[in-house]
Amino acid sequence: MIGLCRSVYTHRELVGILVAKQLKLRYRGSGLGFLWTLLNPLLQMVVYTLVFSVYFRLDMEKYPAFLFAGLLPWIWFASSLQQGVTCILDGAGLVTRSQFPAEVLPVVTLTTNTVNFLLTLPLLLVFLLAFRVKLGPALLALPLLVTLEYLLALGPVLILAALNVQFRDLQHIILHLLTVLQFLTPIFYPLSLIPEPLRAWAVVNPLTILFSAFQDVLYFNRLPPWPPLLGLLVVSCVVLSVATAMFTRYKPTFAEAL
Repeated sequence: MIGLCRSVYTHRELVGILVAKQLKLRYRGSGLGFLWTLLNPLLQMVVYTLVFSVYFRLDMEKYPAFLFAGLLPWIWFASSLQQGVTCILDGAGLVTRSQFPAEVLPVVTLTTNTVNFLLTLPLLLVFLLAFRVKLGPALLALPLLVTLEYLLALGPVLILAALNVQFRDLQHIILHLLTVLQFLTPIFYPLSLIPEPLRAWAVVNPLTILFSAFQDVLYFNRLPPWPPLLGLLVVSCVVLSVATAMFTRYKPTFAEAL
């Protein structure tokens, strides 16, 4: 993990250039351009609100605000994995250059999605205020949660990017796994609705801990419990260390496989 940090710091200017390039290319040729960064989560929120509050009759006060508070962090996480799994293949022209640091590509993908998430935060805050959700000092915990999600996502992105070079079915499998994970994680519904026999699994799900913390801060206006977050930080660092070692192991095979 230290080697990854050193490489990213050494090539920080390259990371910045590639992130800016990805942001420009993302909506180039689109009539609405950057507005899709705001419209996509809003449209998803409308659909899921209709499904859960109307069809499934989920009775929860200010449900769209609760949903949006968990949906935006989920979109950030899922988009990072979906795009990260192919980032080495997409950057094949760069990776095959002998001196190019391939490890920056997963970092660039995650950082680009992080910037998109940060740009949607003002929209989220306006949306919450429109629903008269009380916002308070708990918002000060938001930078810590953003940092924690970045660390949590970086490990899986590195692993998926490395493995997909050799096992390219992975880029298709991950889409289905994310769909299952999305509905198994209490994003659209509160944890209390999960049947008791299954709740133990949900509680130890790292994403449950993370997204519940976002909802605590943004919807319930309270600080999340810190022991689970500290545990999540430890897990994230361990996974990131393993992911860095795995990426370093597979990195010499990238040029030949591409």
